[in-house]
Amino acid sequence: MTQPLVPLRHLSIMAGPAARSILAERGLNARDVSWLVGASGGPKWFVLYGLDQYLAGDFFRHKQEPLRLLGSSAGAWRMACYAHPEPLQALQRLAERYSTQVYSAQPRAREISTEARKMLAYMLNGEPGASASSQSHLSGIALSMTRHSQRRLYIIADRMRGWLRSEKKLPRNSMLVAAALGNLASRRNLRWFFERVVFHSAADKKSALALTDLPTRYQTLQPETLTSALMASGSIPGVMEGVQGEGELLGQVLRDGGMTDYHLNLPYHTQQGLVLYPHFYSRVTPGWFDRFTPWRHANPGWFDNVILLAPNRDFVSRLPYGKIPDRNDFRRMSDDDRVKYWQKSLEDSQWLADDLATLVDAGPAISQYVQPFQITRASHV
Repeated sequence: MTQPLVPLRHLSIMAGPAARSILAERGLNARDVSWLVGASGGPKWFVLYGLDQYLAGDFFRHKQEPLRLLGSSAGAWRMACYAHPEPLQALQRLAERYSTQVYSAQPRAREISTEARKMLAYMLNGEPGASASSQSHLSGIALSMTRHSQRRLYIIADRMRGWLRSEKKLPRNSMLVAAALGNLASRRNLRWFFERVVFHSAADKKSALALTDLPTRYQTLQPETLTSALMASGSIPGVMEGVQGEGELLGQVLRDGGMTDYHLNLPYHTQQGLVLYPHFYSRVTPGWFDRFTPWRHANPGWFDNVILLAPNRDFVSRLPYGKIPDRNDFRRMSDDDRVKYWQKSLEDSQWLADDLATLVDAGPAISQYVQPFQITRASHV
């Protein structure tokens, strides 16, 4: 095989058989991509910021075909930025506010949820307040984001069952332990604890992605439910308050979609076109509890048409502390050290964008860079 003219220094690219065939025929083109996927992971997404800026800007700028944007937790917030009328500015505001977030010494769930709502408001309309003018502006943005004919947003949250609805630590945590134990035996046991809720763009009369692995409810996104859906998708049990459902979900409690769909191991092979998945790892962990089940990994058959972009070992080794940012940095580091580290990670993420631009410019020669999927735990960066 001919060696690539320009080696990739920081980015790995993996693809399923159908995706590799398309890439070898005509390269990586925006018109071929029908889904963009964003995983849970909190501040891990900082290493993807450069990729997001490149994709939301140069790569998808002139795409006319529908692009479905699927995410859970932090991934849902990223995908919401792509659906925003000004995606680059929304991504920049999210990165700015998230990377500089500071809490009190021992923040309670209410404080973290309050700050998250301010962050979301700033991401969406540039204002953290709740003035009449800002609310009016936000309503117009939400209308565009939920009904856009080309950028179709999909947000995953989870409806809590039983004591998981509670804000009281003992009953809620007891149920989380029970869910973790049930998941050890079978992922399907999560049905006794959670119901997946897929909020989908109003441009799709029904969800374009049929899911049967776990109980799933589909809700059409409305302008007035956009904020609560995004908040619910990222509300980690025990860290943030649950979100009260609206409409058909009135009286229900919704929390982090990563509980069932951490890295979004879903049947992408049923969809037309390519699925582009910028991810901070080269592995895909199905649900949050599967972090404790090393024998469970993604279904490779579902990734036939998926292209996964991930930082390589060299990139990670060059980051401060030689690791990708994560939520534990709040506990391990001083605020000053953490903010400097997170902002340096945002800055260094441009290296991944530069490598992706090389792949796009390579045309069909991109096939020289592509590796087959290796999505087991052994492939962890």
